[in-house]
Amino acid sequence: MRSGVVYTETVIWSAPEAFAAEAPYQTAIVSLDGGGRVTGRVLGDRVAIGDRVVEAEVRDGVPYFRKR
Repeated sequence: MRSGVVYTETVIWSAPEAFAAEAPYQTAIVSLDGGGRVTGRVLGDRVAIGDRVVEAEVRDGVPYFRKR
């Protein structure tokens, strides 16, 4: 599993119709330990810029991260 540091984050309150039932939810751009950045969803506790996270799972190609 990949891990890294939260580069930036936001909470989606007004989601597109396909995800409206899941709102509010948090997304983050994660600077990966191995280099590069990836955008993903956040599971569990909210994260803040600078928090360490680890990839918990991938659903339909979307990575989901949890606070480490």
